[in-house]
Amino acid sequence: MILELNDVLTEDESRTLSFMASSGELTCLVGDTAERRSHWLLAILGFSRITHGYICIDGEPLTERTASIFRSLMAYAPQQLDTLGEVTKYEPPTVQDVFNLKANASLPISNGILAEEMRRTGGDINDPRVELLAVAVLLKKDILLVDNPPSATISYLRNIARQGKIVVVTSSDDAVCNASDHVVEI
Repeated sequence: MILELNDVLTEDESRTLSFMASSGELTCLVGDTAERRSHWLLAILGFSRITHGYICIDGEPLTERTASIFRSLMAYAPQQLDTLGEVTKYEPPTVQDVFNLKANASLPISNGILAEEMRRTGGDINDPRVELLAVAVLLKKDILLVDNPPSATISYLRNIARQGKIVVVTSSDDAVCNASDHVVEI
């Protein structure tokens, strides 16, 4: 499987981005601000309008019609969960809420399995990013997008990639960049 961004420009960007990420490889997006790096992961998920160029998976282009199909191939681990809209008090979803979603209902996942996966990451299990990463991995998608993973999880992420997944991370951490197969400056 190949994820390709070719001369992509979104309505919120002033510079284009091009790279190819293949199964079995870890790609790191670096440069600019953390917000801009996160924006590119959201663009890959189809949440930003593309004004130039294209994003495709195995030659199939991302369009408004194909965005939901693309997302079904991807798991996203954000750096943090943010509130949107007019929510005045945010109650984060429990792990059980995530697993009860219709798309995830067939996954045999429990809190014990999640705890074990969190330990496998090598990261601090008290870091919310580790829990978000473990949940994303347990969804067993072909493409894993991780926003600013803890550097202690880099070996874990390399192993996930070596299992035939496409792993794209954002980071400014030298350890993460040095361990990546490809580093893409945005």
